[in-house]
Amino acid sequence: MTNGRGADGHGTADGPGGADGPGGADRPGGADREAVRVDHVMDGLRAFGANYTEFTRRFAAWLGLHSTDAAALVEILYAEDQGAPLSPARLSERVSLSSGATAILLKRLEQAGHIVRTRESTDRRVVTLRSSPGIRPRAMAFFGPYSERMAEAMAAYSPQEIQRFEQFLGTLRSTMDALLANEYENGGPTPPAP
Repeated sequence: MTNGRGADGHGTADGPGGADGPGGADRPGGADREAVRVDHVMDGLRAFGANYTEFTRRFAAWLGLHSTDAAALVEILYAEDQGAPLSPARLSERVSLSSGATAILLKRLEQAGHIVRTRESTDRRVVTLRSSPGIRPRAMAFFGPYSERMAEAMAAYSPQEIQRFEQFLGTLRSTMDALLANEYENGGPTPPAP
């Protein structure tokens, strides 16, 4: 699982100017420096994902919920904030649970008073998931510092840089989606023979 690291697991960005020095990929060793940069980006993405998971875990503990229930609640709140509330089927996809497990999870969240199910579509069979009035202020209190600090961090970048980040993350997401739908559709590639 390397992205340009040497056999010892470390980058190979030694030489004149180091990883960020002059010359870049067009000088000898430049390809190695670019591979190290890619590694640093991937490491950063992994660390961000781990931290986000930890925020969700702490939100779960704060509310006294199982971490999967809290992750589902975060997805419901986020979708509402985006103006695109989730159906149970869409939530099932977002939290990678079967429809049956999602139904049980939703029953727990509903009984705890954290969500409500509504029928807002003209097709009365379609269920829409909404956060309850009591949970939103609690979620805002918990995630308020997170949102403020993230906004401060992002403010250091120009709109053009943010647009490039957005394109980059969109490319990574579509690549991951394609991998999950194809190469990893049945759990993963065929293991090598022993």
